[in-house]
Amino acid sequence: MTKNIELAEVFTNIAKILKIQNENIFKIRAYERIAETLENMPMEIETIYKTGKLDEIPGVGPAIAQKIGELLETGKLEYYEKLKEAIPTGVLELLNVPDVGPRKAKLFYEELGIDTVEKLEAAALQHQLQSLPGMGKKAEENILRGLELYKKREQRRPLGIALLAAEGIVAELKPLAEVAQISIAGSLRRRKDTIGDIDILITSLKPENIMEKFVNLPQAKEVLAEGMTKSTILTYQDIQVDLRVVPPDSFGAALLYFTGSQAHNIHLREMAVKQRLKINEYGVFQSKDDKKIAGENEQKIYEILGLRYIEPELREDRGEIEAALNNRLPVLVEVDDIKGDFHIHTNYSDGFNTIEEIVVAASKRGYQYIAITDHSQSLHIAGGLDEERLLEQIKRIEQINQSLEGITILKGIEVDIKSDGTLDIPDAILKRLDIVIAAIHSGFKQERKQLTERLRKAMENPYVDIIAHPTGRIIGYREAYDIDVQEIIQIAAQTNTALEINASPERMDLSDIYVKSAREHGVLLAIGSDAHQISALDHMAYGLAIARRGWLEKEHLLNTLSFDKLQARLKKK
Repeated sequence: MTKNIELAEVFTNIAKILKIQNENIFKIRAYERIAETLENMPMEIETIYKTGKLDEIPGVGPAIAQKIGELLETGKLEYYEKLKEAIPTGVLELLNVPDVGPRKAKLFYEELGIDTVEKLEAAALQHQLQSLPGMGKKAEENILRGLELYKKREQRRPLGIALLAAEGIVAELKPLAEVAQISIAGSLRRRKDTIGDIDILITSLKPENIMEKFVNLPQAKEVLAEGMTKSTILTYQDIQVDLRVVPPDSFGAALLYFTGSQAHNIHLREMAVKQRLKINEYGVFQSKDDKKIAGENEQKIYEILGLRYIEPELREDRGEIEAALNNRLPVLVEVDDIKGDFHIHTNYSDGFNTIEEIVVAASKRGYQYIAITDHSQSLHIAGGLDEERLLEQIKRIEQINQSLEGITILKGIEVDIKSDGTLDIPDAILKRLDIVIAAIHSGFKQERKQLTERLRKAMENPYVDIIAHPTGRIIGYREAYDIDVQEIIQIAAQTNTALEINASPERMDLSDIYVKSAREHGVLLAIGSDAHQISALDHMAYGLAIARRGWLEKEHLLNTLSFDKLQARLKKK
């Protein structure tokens, strides 16, 4: 485990204990933010510490810097050790179960001695929870549902976590002289929103050194299997990683086979049989004499079957093979097509960085524009902006824009959709903004009709340009709201409202299925990183993955418009 991850885990646990102790929310957020920063930081924290530059890390003040130093110097943190004395480790894990907040975790431990997830499940199944103060039958049922989500999350990891882990392993193996070609495969290559395990494929004629390096990687917590052509490790994040080594002349066939999906591969094999061919992970063979006619690269295999090359993100047997046969495959949007980001938070609300810092980072990414969309006043816990503070921010953005070249800041807000569908910022102020994204942040358990109607009313507002994270899901923690998504898509088409692809790895919302449906109904999509600190601007890549899986081309995304065309499009609403 790298020191970055190790320290991030400590600060995450500190935040959890402080939640149970009902500490100040801003103190808790400070520890959560530094944990997130450490997890996403490309440089090793030890290197930064040795050069005396801890204060240059966002969110590291004197107190946090002292704690980082103590952890690096001694391997322990006295403050953390004292906190742990009051709360068993298992109680902290309870906070990872949806619907178990700090108050309930403390209640379960003090009243029933529940200090593990297993004990919590047993107590819920025996109906011991509903008799506790403030609980009841419905609350107990919610916790049982939360336990099911928890189990699913333990089996699968969000794309963001799995992709970073895989890229780290590829970076370790790629420089080896024995490695000819290397690629991520499996559902991770197809960029599914959650990943079961990681598949990596290598071509080499001398796999011994590669396998030795692989099983001794710093990421390896445990070696599950070790062989000449296949080995398996378990990382410190409990992700299984399978490494396969194949001959160069089979790389394309193996990559196609192990990328999947299973349904896509079966369809290809059925096509091959009709052409008196057979396909497997070793190549394409003539049925009559087993003569190998392809296998080195994927493109050739598709070509032999009479197909255009199909991008990995499309390989789900959802019409991509028929589209390839009829030359109707979409030209998928690329990262270089992205001109800006529509969902960014600053330190005006619950973000970490100043507007100026974000602009510098966005400029380095080549963006023409960014939208500053802090929370509005109803979201008190996030320091939401009331009318006065929003007007102050508008003025500040206008001042900053006067000195900028090559990039423009869009004045925006993530306005809260209240229980009755009205917005918590009046139209008189919304019309002064360049862009408005509206979102539901409360009342998640309302009935389907009421939730859908809330979104309808918001989309009918002439100043609302985008609906943020439309289904409200948080992967592994909260299921989507009970809304009629297809009706929402139709309303978006009628009202000329864009739907967001929220790129945060925890959300990935809309999902690819609904993105494709929105495309087919003529609804524009807008990717928003939902960044709360500079490093999260890179979440754009996850939003792009959803867009590609949803068959989006440049014309289907607001983010691909030039600044002038974007202005014209926003004025239409």
